[in-house]
Order: sequence, then structure tokens, then C-alpha cells
Amino acid sequence: MSVVQKETVETAIKDFYDMALRATEQYTSVMDKVVNQQTSADDPAASVMTDFNEAFRELSEAMMSNPQKIMADQMELMKKQQELFQSTLLRFMGKEVEPVVVPERTDRRFKDEQWQDNPVFDFLKQLYLLQSQAVTKMVHETEGLSDHARQKVEYFTRQYVNAVSPTNFAALNPEVIRKAVETGGGSLLKGLEQLSEDMEASVKGALNVAMTDTSAFQVGRNLATTPGKVVYQNDLMQLIQYTPSTEKTFKRPLLIIPPFINKYYILDMRDKNSFVKWLVDQGHTVFMISWVNPGPALRDKDFTAYMKEGPLEAISAIEKATGEKEVNAIGYCLGGTLLAATLAYLKKKKQEPIKAATFMATLTDFSQPGEIGVFINETAISGLEKQMNALGYYDGRQMAFSFNTLRENDLFWSFFINNYLKGERPAAFDLLYWNTDSTNLPAAMHSFYLRNMYLHNRLIEKDAIELDGVKLDLRQIKVPTYYISTAQDHIALWQATYTGAKLMSGKNRFVLGGSGHIAGIVNPPEANKYGYWTNEKIPDSPDEWYQGATNHEGSWWLDWQQWVLDQGNMEQVAARQPGDAELKPIEDAPGRYVKQRIFDVLAK
Repeated sequence: MSVVQKETVETAIKDFYDMALRATEQYTSVMDKVVNQQTSADDPAASVMTDFNEAFRELSEAMMSNPQKIMADQMELMKKQQELFQSTLLRFMGKEVEPVVVPERTDRRFKDEQWQDNPVFDFLKQLYLLQSQAVTKMVHETEGLSDHARQKVEYFTRQYVNAVSPTNFAALNPEVIRKAVETGGGSLLKGLEQLSEDMEASVKGALNVAMTDTSAFQVGRNLATTPGKVVYQNDLMQLIQYTPSTEKTFKRPLLIIPPFINKYYILDMRDKNSFVKWLVDQGHTVFMISWVNPGPALRDKDFTAYMKEGPLEAISAIEKATGEKEVNAIGYCLGGTLLAATLAYLKKKKQEPIKAATFMATLTDFSQPGEIGVFINETAISGLEKQMNALGYYDGRQMAFSFNTLRENDLFWSFFINNYLKGERPAAFDLLYWNTDSTNLPAAMHSFYLRNMYLHNRLIEKDAIELDGVKLDLRQIKVPTYYISTAQDHIALWQATYTGAKLMSGKNRFVLGGSGHIAGIVNPPEANKYGYWTNEKIPDSPDEWYQGATNHEGSWWLDWQQWVLDQGNMEQVAARQPGDAELKPIEDAPGRYVKQRIFDVLAK
């Protein structure tokens, strides 16, 4: 062996040794974090698992009552597995055969060519699909389950079958193997490093995977950039007044109440899709509530506080800023639920400063809570309350993880593979940056919300909820309302929002947009996407409404603009600048509150 060859070999051995040492260190670090992440009996995850065990006990009893069905399903699976074994053998012999099973058209996990071209990977893929489909079908077709138990077992079954996909294992995924070979194992080492980083940044009991390049975005620089000023603030919110872009504006201001489980700037992402900018350009004087990201100090802020220090103080501030006593209001998601409660409160107080109300993807009837209902039960909420009472808040990272598991392949496993198995960094994507920019919730408020809305559905009952000494009755609300929901929303099912819309006694308009909870709402006219359905009547059932609805191309924003103009009292006045009247600017939009990230809050 020459001197050069010897040095090359020695260098290779040293590099391999260094990589193995780093891998061992990273693996040890990850395992330490896994141990520290273990939940106790008081953690919400443990409470959820208790309910999960009860649901699967009910499933087992229901299945055992029909052993013939179990046997038939097993025989069908064995038959298809035998077909797969035979077809795989023929493929190894060089023959072309039709697959026994293929992924669904929307399943993007097996897009790499090796899942089709390589007989081994093709066998693994088809064997997994056969078994996962059989398990899913067996659970779905089991009779005798309560609706609650069925929802739970189907959810957890889906989590299981998607977790054990061969795509999620380094030794079984051809993309991962290829990347590891190309990098000499460096991709796996990088993946371990990134896993360790994400575990360090995760809430206990969950793994918050990195979804985007966070360094590519900054709120106020390339997100939430519509010009304006913070003109009022209190412990819970800052009120932004946006700078007009037209010479004249509508006399009646517009107040937007976003959800306090997310940051408001989903409505002001970029110029091309900003709902806020579009409203300003249409001539509205727009005010936005920007909620604080609360820490332990705000533990006692309850739903009443959010109403009084949120929309009620905002309305008073708007009068000082513009001289106008009347406003139109928009509530999004939980912000819409708060708006409905506020309207009912004001009605009992014989006050009507809100003259027209818009509800975007808003639940007021929680009898159909969507997929989030899998987490809603007395056991889970009690466990969550123990944690919140100890901390003073509900950690927004925990909520983000729960919501991501509702779309686990797209919002968890795809990033798990990319970040940890392939060792790649996620791409820059503004929507996913917002999705991971979580916000905490005060313990008192979140407990009230979960129990009174989701668990007991009291908002639709007359006088069942009391805020600041006032009992609420949504049926007494008589202001004109515009409900916009979306067909594919898995958080606020449109059939449920429709039922809530019918509760109010004013002139209601219900519109159904295409797409889902975010894309269907943030749908600018220039994109000309998704479309929407309208029906001038509000029949008893959502199915009746849909059967009589007319489909339109484009964005519902234009329909809303015409609706709000039709409500009257929309004469125009000279444009009002922030600071023109009694309220003077505190700071430039988007303000400080929206820039508070969870790590900053908890560091205090």
C-alpha cells in the first residue's frame, strides 16, 4: 500500500469514527430528552389515553359479538396477501404483473419511483396498504359502537396505521436509504441533530416538528405589513387602526376579532392575499384586535375578561379614534364565538353598537365539534385543567401538536421524514410559519371555553352561560349576520356552523366557500380559486340549503362586500388617519403583542 493510499484509508477510518462518535452523542441526547418527555398520570396525554382505552374496550366487545365478521375479514386479508406473495414472486422472475393494491390518488407517501420499480419496496408498500386498509375497514364496519367511541377508535386507528407506514422507517424508505448512501451517513446524523433540537423546543409529551425555515420570516418585515398604528392597548390586546389607502372611507368602522388561539396575521400575510389590505383598499376603516401571548401572570383572565377587554373596550376605543358609536364586526373562528357572546351580552344590556356581524368559520353550536371532538371529554379536560392550574396557562405548542395530528401525514410525518430521516431542512413557507407561531391561553379562559362550549354546548341554550352577571341568549340577537363557512373545514364543520347561524333572529345570510378552514377564508379575488355557494333562503337543514344553493366562481369576499353595503348607513367620509382624533399612536403596526413568541413569553 502506498503512502497516499494509507493516508486515505486512515482519513476514512478517522472520519467514520468521528461520525460514529457524533451519532452516539446525538442518540444519547435524544434518548435523554425522550426520558424527560415521559408523561405522568396527571398529564393530559395520560387522561386522553384513559379515554382511549375505554373506547377500545367498547370496540373489542362489539367485535366479539360478531365473530363471523372477524373471521370473514381475516380470510379476505389472507386471500389478498397470498395474491401479493404470488405476484411478487412473479416480479422477481422478471414478469410484469398488476398490483394487488395501489395507494389512493391523494396519498403522496409513495411517490418515489422505487416504491413501484423495485420489487422489494413494492412488496413492502402493498403489504402495508393491505393490512392498514383491512384494519381501518374492520373498525369502520364494526356495529354497536356509540358515536363517541367510534370517532375515537377511528382516529387512533388512523394514527396507528399511518405511524407504522414503511415510509417512516429509515431502513424501509428508499429515499432515505439513497440519501444516506449519497452522504455517507451524514444525512442520518444531521437528522438526529435536528430531532434533538426540535425535542428541546417541544412541549412535554409531544414532538413539535419544524415545518418551515423560520429565519425566512419576520412579523412586521415580510408578514403583517399592512401600514397602521397601535392606538390602544390593555393586558389582553392591542388595537390596530390601519392607514387608509383611499381618499374617502366608509363612515362606519370595521372591527375584526381574530381567534385568540392563533395570531391575527393569518388575515394579513402578504399583500397579494391580505384580507386586511383588501378591506382597506375597498374603503373600510379597519381596526384589528391583536391578542397578547399570555404567560402565567394572566392565569385568571377568563372568557368574560376576553369579552370586556377585547371587543367591548375595542368598540369604546374606536369611538375615541373616529367619533363613531357604531361599528360593523367580523369574528373569525373562536373570535366569532366571542363575537356571538358579545352580541348576546349587549342585547341584554339594551346596547347595539354592532350593526352588522360577520362570522367566519365560527361555531356557536358545538354539538358537531369536528375531529377535535376526539379530545373532548370529562377525563381529558380534567387532566388538562390540572396541568393548566399548575402552569397558569395552556401551552400553545400542545394545541399545535393536537391540531397537526388531525392531518398527520401532511403536518407531521412528511416533516418527520424530511427533517429526521433525510436530514434536510424544511423549506420557507409563510402559512406554515404562522401555523407554528403558537400562542398560549390563560388557564381560566381555556377551562371555561372547553367546558361551556365543547363539553356541554351551553352557548345555544337560553340563559345557560353568564358573563359579568348577564345571562346570554343568542336567539335575541337581531342584527344582520353573514356566515361564511367552508366545505372542507375539519375544525368548524359547515353543517354545524349552519345550525348555529339559524339560532339568531336577525336577517341571516349563509355562504359556503370551497376548500378548508384557512384557504377557503383567505381567498382573495385575484386568485380566482375555490368558488362559493349562496342561497337566499335559510331552510331548516344544511342539506336543504345546499340543494337549493347556487355555485359561483371566484372569491366570497366580493359577495360579502356587496352584502355589507346593502346593510345601509355606509356613506363615505374623508379618510381618517390613525391619531387624527383622541387616541394617539402607541407604536407602528403590527405592534408588540403579535411578535411575542412562546419562548419569549416563558423566558419571562
